Formats: sequence, structure tokens, C-alpha cells
Amino acid sequence: MATHKPLVWLPACHRNLDLSDPGGYTVLADRYAAAVTALGLQPVLFPMAGAADVPELLPLVDGVLLTGSPSNVEASHFGASALPTDLLDPRRDALTMVLVRTAIEEGVPLFGVCRGLQEMNVALGGSLHQAVHSQPGLMDHREPDDEPLEVQFAERHEVALEPGSAFAEWAGGTQAQVNSLHGQGIRDLGRNLVAEARAPDGLVEGVRVKDARAFAYGVQWHPEWRHEQHRFYDRTLRAFADACVAHRQRKTGG
Repeated sequence: MATHKPLVWLPACHRNLDLSDPGGYTVLADRYAAAVTALGLQPVLFPMAGAADVPELLPLVDGVLLTGSPSNVEASHFGASALPTDLLDPRRDALTMVLVRTAIEEGVPLFGVCRGLQEMNVALGGSLHQAVHSQPGLMDHREPDDEPLEVQFAERHEVALEPGSAFAEWAGGTQAQVNSLHGQGIRDLGRNLVAEARAPDGLVEGVRVKDARAFAYGVQWHPEWRHEQHRFYDRTLRAFADACVAHRQRKTGG
């Protein structure tokens, strides 16, 4: 039987990039697909997938990577109202709210990055600060968007990692430097989420799903950015890749 690389589902974003085309575009930032490929995995997209398709499509893949995005999780999913400045993606929200819960239930490796962490939290009943920088006592976690990407994705602050956690193992200690490119952030933790990384202002930036059957973690930073140059990022991504390989082997009996 022919074998192939473990498949990782990267839910797409939906944007109107051409105002003359009301149909819109399905998009994915290349850096996520490039990181997955560098880890020996095969990124896959299901451009028109909706929540009803999850039971059929999830068994085809060996992991799910929820990417970051310029869009925000729509506030109605956690009992609030959208801000006038929000860039929203209701199609992605509709898919990922179901995909998160199903991946956890079925033991499919799951890794959430930035918006992906926020999706995990909201899908499990948690809530978000819609503008972290406007909250008393919290830092401005946004990137300087008028600077080159190298500056935007540079290490911005330290995170404190829970002793004995997988995060501490990947970092080789209980502190690590990370980048920071987000406006929303976790307010109340979702069900079965355990906070294992916090920013200096106390904002939860890394979580695991308690008693998950497979790898199920989320981070607020962007480990996909030049991960090969950053030991902590690289080891985090490789742990996810190892989980995807193990999942495929369980499915195929290899």
C-alpha cells in the first residue's frame, strides 16, 4: 500500500480581496504551510468545508493546525457584541467552533496558534478580551504594523511557563521569549483548558486541554515564524508533528 506524509488540516480564512468579485477568496498564509511542510507533514485545505462536513473530513487527516489570522473570533460566540473595528470571518468561525470540539473528542492532534488559541478557548465555552490593550493592567500585545515583518515577528516579551509542563520541556526551562501580534486575548478559560504559559501582565498565552487523548495545545504567539532559528518554537512544532505521525501510525497500523 502506498504511504504518504501525515496530513494536517489548516482551516482557511475567507477574505474579499477583490471588490469587483463578490465571491471572495479562500486564503492561507504561506508561513503556516511552509512550517508544516518543513516538519515532514502535508498541509491540506478544504476550502468550502463547513461544520456539517467535519465528521466526514476529520478522519482523513492526522492533525489540525488552527492558524492565526487578521480576523477576530466574532464576539457573539462568547456573549458580547462585535467592535466596529473588528475584521470578521463568520465562515471560519462556524467551522472551527465544531472542529475544535470534534478533534478533541476523536483524539486528533490539535494545535492552535494566535487566533487558533482563541478559537479553542471560545469553542470550549471561554471568553475573550476584544481589545487587550484597552484593559487596565494589561499590556499592548499588538505588533508595530508599520515595521518590516522581521520587526513585527521579533521576540516581544517573556512568558512564564508552568514547571513540569510540556511548554517548560520544549523551552528547556520555565521562561521563554516570544513574539506578540494580537489584539484579542483570553479573558475566561474554556472548559478543561489549563493555563501553562502567561505573559508578564498575567494574560494566558499557552494552554493544554486537560485529559486530552492526543496532543491538544494552543499558544498566543507565532511559533511558525522562522521556527528553525528558535529552539522553543521548533521543539513545540516538532512535538505536534510527532503527534501527527503517531496518529497516522495508529490509523494505519504501521
